Amino acid sequence: MKKPLIGMLAALLTAGATALAGAPVATASTTAGAESAQAGKVAAVNFAGTVALSNCSGSLIRFPGSAAGDPALVLSNGHCLETGMPGPGQVVVNQASSRTFTLLNASGGSAGTLRATKMVYGTMTDTDVSIYQLNTTYSAIQSSYGIAPLTVAATHPVQGTAIKVVSGYWKRIYSCSADGFAYRLKEADWTFKDSLRYTSSCNVIGGTSGSPVVDANSGQVVAVNNTINESGQRCTLNNPCEVDQNGAVTVRRGIGYAQETYLIPACFGPGNRLDLTRAGCALPRP
Repeated sequence: MKKPLIGMLAALLTAGATALAGAPVATASTTAGAESAQAGKVAAVNFAGTVALSNCSGSLIRFPGSAAGDPALVLSNGHCLETGMPGPGQVVVNQASSRTFTLLNASGGSAGTLRATKMVYGTMTDTDVSIYQLNTTYSAIQSSYGIAPLTVAATHPVQGTAIKVVSGYWKRIYSCSADGFAYRLKEADWTFKDSLRYTSSCNVIGGTSGSPVVDANSGQVVAVNNTINESGQRCTLNNPCEVDQNGAVTVRRGIGYAQETYLIPACFGPGNRLDLTRAGCALPRP
């Protein structure tokens, strides 16, 4: 987890010239209709529906119950908020925002600019997410840009699943698998619960924060990328450590993590309206 823009260039210099080399990209667009694809059919994962922020990555998202006429939403990290990183225990809801996002097409080119009206939800407590509401609808975006949102899965990701981390900021796709899940992931003053751990080939860098983690088979979002242990330090900023149920600490140098998103759909009702009191909603409250 990198504080936006701080240390990003240093990370790139360390990673070397190969850090910006693009991964192979499929040619067909991932759309909101991916969930209705034939069973067993592998979804084509590309940049369509992802967004670039001023300092991070993100994605245009919908939930299984979202309608075409609902106000559209963008998902990123809590530590990517324009107001700064929320402190431990801090939850921000329904805060006015005019933040802009560059919407990408399948090949990573700019399809257009989207603008928020408010930051609906943001926190770094238990998870690391921010969700923005836009001044337009999914149907209007589809009509104007030919881009559909990515669907957030409402079920827990599965160990061993092939995944893609799609960075709109760097226009790079990382390919790896869900290696497992950390009971607690501690980084400096923050603690995240039930974090998804990558296999080593998803060696994410600064600027990939907020990237959607996409199930390569379903095309649905199962997590949001947020951190990696850079230098093998123990539980420090940019060096998260795993803590198990017994308090034992494990440090995995060079291994990245994401925060699962299956909890989010239950917290949004009709009209994509946030309601943290809804049955099944387990996101932290203010």
